[in-house]
Amino acid sequence: MSRSCTSPTAAKVLSAVPYFAELDSATLKTIAQAAVRRDYKAGQVVFGAGEPCAGLCVVQEGWLKVIKLSADGREQVLRVVGAGETFGEMSVFADKPNPATVVALEPATVWIIQRDAMLRPLDRHPAMARVILQNMAERVLHLVTLVEDLSLRTVEARLARLLLERAAEGTLHRRRWATQAEIAARLGTVLVVLNRALHGLAAEGLIEVERHQIRIVDREGLETRAMLNE
Repeated sequence: MSRSCTSPTAAKVLSAVPYFAELDSATLKTIAQAAVRRDYKAGQVVFGAGEPCAGLCVVQEGWLKVIKLSADGREQVLRVVGAGETFGEMSVFADKPNPATVVALEPATVWIIQRDAMLRPLDRHPAMARVILQNMAERVLHLVTLVEDLSLRTVEARLARLLLERAAEGTLHRRRWATQAEIAARLGTVLVVLNRALHGLAAEGLIEVERHQIRIVDREGLETRAMLNE
């Protein structure tokens, strides 16, 4: 698919991203013309850790995970990204290889903007630079919190916090790809430990676990559990 044919679609996708929301139409069009569309199948690797910077990636549709892999293949999920979100900023703005691996969790469409096309507008659009700085700061804070959780909190506490953060109206609806193995990787543990934590919280009457959803029964109790340290 050529850039000239896809730039209107790219411009529409990019305009919904905070990075580009305040740009004038001419600048947005220029960036959109530099964007290349890529479609990925479930399980397909977008790029691997250590590979050269591919550019800033904007998700049009689908879900992907950003992960680190140990030498023995154990996986730690750093982020899960969906439509309207971005990834790849670290390598773009640090001019370094990709620090993590990105894998599609389901069929996904991503627009990739080359590094030079991202950097050129920054000098002329300080508002864009401020949004990017804020976003990067939030990513760093997220990683600091992740390190704190992995180092200091129990698996049950990490699970409780995840449920409190992600459960809409008290219920976490699990997507098809959100298996217990995926949840374990997100919490930095293994499947058997996650199952033990789920059963423990359920036995205490804090949650109810069903096939495709987890419902919070006692929010106050779950909040208390989320604060427990190792």
